[in-house]
Parts: sequence; structure tokens; C-alpha cells
Amino acid sequence: MDGWVAGVFLAVYAGMLLGRVPRLQLDRTGVALLGAIVLVVAGAVTLEAAVAAVDGPTMALLFGFMVLSAQLRQSGFFARVTWWLASRDTGPALLLGALVFGAGALSAVFSNDIVCLAATPVLAEACRRRGLDPVPYLVGLACAANVGSTATLVGNPQNMLIGEALGLDFGRFTLLALPPVLGGLALTWGVIAWRCRGRWRVGPAGALAPPPAIDALQTAKGLAVASALLVLFLWAPWPRELLALAAAGVLLTSRRLHSRQTLGLVDWQLLVLFAGLFIVNHAFQATGHADALFGWLAGRGVDLGTPLALFFSTPVLSNLVSNVPAVMLLLPVAEGEGAGLVLALASGLAGNLLIIGSIANIIVVGLAASHGVEIGWRRHAALGVPVTLATLALAGGWLVLAGVA
Repeated sequence: MDGWVAGVFLAVYAGMLLGRVPRLQLDRTGVALLGAIVLVVAGAVTLEAAVAAVDGPTMALLFGFMVLSAQLRQSGFFARVTWWLASRDTGPALLLGALVFGAGALSAVFSNDIVCLAATPVLAEACRRRGLDPVPYLVGLACAANVGSTATLVGNPQNMLIGEALGLDFGRFTLLALPPVLGGLALTWGVIAWRCRGRWRVGPAGALAPPPAIDALQTAKGLAVASALLVLFLWAPWPRELLALAAAGVLLTSRRLHSRQTLGLVDWQLLVLFAGLFIVNHAFQATGHADALFGWLAGRGVDLGTPLALFFSTPVLSNLVSNVPAVMLLLPVAEGEGAGLVLALASGLAGNLLIIGSIANIIVVGLAASHGVEIGWRRHAALGVPVTLATLALAGGWLVLAGVA
């Protein structure tokens, strides 16, 4: 049976690498779910063990913040902020800077995927009307969202998983992550502005579309709940996942926004992906193959439990299978605050290298295409690769200065 489990594990992660199963309509979520189903039906994992393998606190935290982000997305908050940033009467480079730091700040609190999902259509239209090439701004949006999201333990799904699995302190993590994140946002701006200098415009500037509608009351409600959550995360003794669920309950109790609409904006695909990978990884670890592999690597000088090896292996793995599956694979060898910080920074910043590196990139590229903007692999890599190398170098230097690596 151990060989059967190993075969399913390898098939699932091959699906993570390819993004789909050839000749079948299965994406990464479908592959992870199918792998978990096969293991349960074949008896390799009991149904009770499969349920227990799914990390409830991580799922609850992720769900709570999805509801919070759905609230603000329905209220028009993200679209209005994006329109406001894109309408600034500045030069193209300064406009990019405002977008990068704005998207980075929003992603640290509301999740990079949600920010990209809400901002991409508005930004693409604003660039078209201003006669600007939308590609640098859209790639800048994705890069800034990935960089900014690494600043907190709620900025992206993998950070939520790391924080819950390792029991990291919210405030201390942010304090340690903030310097390389702020520097990374500045580098993101500088690298893209330098690469695109003199090639901003593709047509004459015109009038911007009217600002998107915004529900001030629902926006205020969402921002108030988000602010309260962050304060409680910093100082309250209660578990973060329970606070997030309580916040979701408050937001779902609404006279104006129907719960069906709010829940319809929850990323159930991502939740199912997490559940499937939890089960598949649990089954594989139970066989002892994972420990044997890590031991074999350590015997050849690649001890993934050390900060240096973890920092260099995480970006490679993140761009093979995407950062969430990569973090799930590497968590068993990560111990303590230092390893958590290394894993979070390396996986978040590495997401900018290639389109496949993060869901945020895939969202931006897909939505841009639906609005007539094609961002190919080469065009993305021309900006994403130097941004990734620069920000990872900065983060590595900071980890050394902080005594982590």
C-alpha cells in the first residue's frame, strides 16, 4: 500500500506542475481532490483520518478572510481604490509607484489574490483610456501583491498555513517581515520602471471612465471589522482562526448583502485544493517516504531543515508546483520562528518569477486576456525575473542581518 500512496502522491504533484491532466478537464484543485478521493476509496487513508488530516484552524482562518474580502469587493472598495490610484495626475513612473505601494498595502491585509481579482479589470481599462501600455502596470500589480502579502500572517494562503502550523506570533512576524517587504516594494517599482523607461505610452490619453460605484456603509463595516481583527491579532489572547470566524459571522449578518452573494465570492476552489493536499501529504508522510527523502538529501549536504537550504529550495519548488503546494511539502522540516519567516518570504517573493509561481499571477494574466491585454510568458518573465532576483537578494541579506539565516 505504501507504494500505491507514493504513486498517488507523485501523480498529484505532477498535476501541480503541469497545472492540469492531459486529455482530462482537471485543474490543480481537481487533481488534489481526486488524489484524496483515490486514497480514501482505496483504503490507504480512512475517512476519519482524512478528515483529521485537514487542518481546521488554517481552513477557518482562510475562510474568514475570504468572507471579509468578499464584503469589501461587493461594496466596491477595491475597485474604487484602484480607480483612485490609476486616476492620479502624475507621470507614468510615479503612477506605477502609487499602484505598487497601494496594492502591496492592501494585499498585506486582504490577501493578494482578492486584490488582483478586484483591481485587474479597473486597472486595464484605466491604462487603455490613459494611452498607457497596461502590461507594466498589470505585472506590477501582481508583483506588488505577492511582495506585500508576505508582510503578515494573513496576506496570502501559504502565510496563513505557516502561521497556524508553527504557532507564530502575528506582531513579531510582521515586525521582522516588514523591512524586506517595504524594500521589496521599492525594488519592484524601480526594476519595472527601469525596464519600461521610455516605453510607457501606446496611444493618446483620453478621459477616464467615471469612478466605480461604492457602498460607503458596507465599506465602512468591512474596514471596521478588518481593523478590529488586526488589533485583536496583535494583542488578544484568542486564537486567530476563531476571531476570523467571528468576523465572518458579523459580516454575514447583513440586511443589505445577501449571504448567497457573499459566499459566492468565497474561493471554494482554493479551500478544496488545501483539503485535498492536506490529505495527500498526510498519507505520504505516514509511509515514512518523506522522512527518508529528507534524510537522503541531508546525507548529501542538502539539509532542508537549515535556513540557507530552505531559503534556496523554496523558490525552486514554488515555481515547479506553485507556492502553496511547495509550502505544504516543506513545512515538515520547518521548525520555529526563523524557519517560518524564511519559508514565508522565500515562497511569497518567488511567486513573481514565472506566471505559474502564484495564483495572483494567474488571476491577473487571465483577467487581462479577457479585457484584451495579452501577457505572455516572455513578457511577464522580462519583468518578473529581475523583480524576483532583486527582492530575494534583499530578503536574504535581511535574514542574515536579523540572525535568521
